Amino acid sequence: MIALRSIVAATDLSAPARRAVERAAMLAQAADASLTLLHVVNEAGLDELRRWLEQGVAAGQSLIDDVRKRTYDLATEIRLAYDIPVDNRTVAGPVVDEIVSVADEEQAGLVVTGTLGGGFLRNQVIGSTAERVVRRLQRPVLMVRNATSDQYRRVLVPVDLSDWSAPSVELAAAVAPDAYFVLVHAVRVPFESKLRLAGVQDKVIDDYRVRARNEALEGMHDLASRAGLRDGAWRAVAPDSNAPWIEVIRLAAEQQSDLIVIGKHGRNAVQDLLLGSTTNRVIGGSFSDILVTSRPVSRIQ
Repeated sequence: MIALRSIVAATDLSAPARRAVERAAMLAQAADASLTLLHVVNEAGLDELRRWLEQGVAAGQSLIDDVRKRTYDLATEIRLAYDIPVDNRTVAGPVVDEIVSVADEEQAGLVVTGTLGGGFLRNQVIGSTAERVVRRLQRPVLMVRNATSDQYRRVLVPVDLSDWSAPSVELAAAVAPDAYFVLVHAVRVPFESKLRLAGVQDKVIDDYRVRARNEALEGMHDLASRAGLRDGAWRAVAPDSNAPWIEVIRLAAEQQSDLIVIGKHGRNAVQDLLLGSTTNRVIGGSFSDILVTSRPVSRIQ
């Protein structure tokens, strides 16, 4: 099983980003994990400010002092509200580089970001920035979109039965131990249209689909067992789909899932290079929170 010991929440101190901080605090409280709030002052924007204002260096330092105090105040508020120890850090530099650096330094088992940025110099710690964080980090990243009111209750976990699938299910169980889980594997017949054009009988294609579905269901049962999912707290579905990402988004809406847990790459990691195409489309098209797992290992330190 995966144990969360350290969580880093990246915040731009905007109102939407507070959702991510509160979710991180809730997870840290439940897992008895350490929590670090991180605010990165965009170095490029800071240099621009210094260039345009007569006060120059003094203005830049004043801004850093202001956001450092606000980050400290937020950490204090969260510590009192959730009764957990909260560290806080304010740094200046390239946003993605600094988030990666601090996450590595803290040996974070999870990095949490919001989905909207705001304010001058802040470069939106999600949107393009969060997707770059996901690409760069070899650690799980939780992208929070919705207001935090309770622990995650319904979790959708798309799996392709590659080596990336086990960490997704295990991390889902660690982040949402009391949730109901839906494991989904989209069944597809490779080159089905070409097979039909070549005269392959429908029965042969249908038999292949049945075998693929049975193998998928068996594989998902194995993943659930390895992750320690409780009987009655999960189910496996294997719908037909030539576009798995569409099926994932449809099922998330149908199941009212508040969290989707998905691997960064999957079987096509070599072709996708940076981020699996299914994962990328799910991030862009879903309204749920998204937790992207980082690498095909069963234990994340």
